[in-house]
Amino acid sequence: MASTGTILIRVYTSQARLPVSGAMAAILRPETGGKTELLALRITDESGKTAPVRLATPGVDQGTSPGGMPYTLVTVWVEAPGYGYQVVEGVEVYPGVETVQDVELIPLSRPETIGSADGETTHITPPNL
Repeated sequence: MASTGTILIRVYTSQARLPVSGAMAAILRPETGGKTELLALRITDESGKTAPVRLATPGVDQGTSPGGMPYTLVTVWVEAPGYGYQVVEGVEVYPGVETVQDVELIPLSRPETIGSADGETTHITPPNL
């Protein structure tokens, strides 16, 4: 018997887990032949979270049968301006459960330009994190 589960994505940066608002999260289902199906697109709010997405999952009874898989496998792709993108494969969404997938984005380093009193320009590149 088919059921549903939910997934929400929590996007942050740094070890301090600072939320990243305005990040785009795509939830994809891998298909045969190397293709993927887009299930949902969500944008993170000011707390770095997306709205929950309801997904079809196998019924709980399928997990007890030999070779049964009691969850749906999805891939999460997250990107935001100023950050490198992140892909998380093999995320398991179980029936009747809200799955929270944390995704850490790393800021892209870009040179900062600083002017000086003598008219010379200095470029400073921040270290890679």
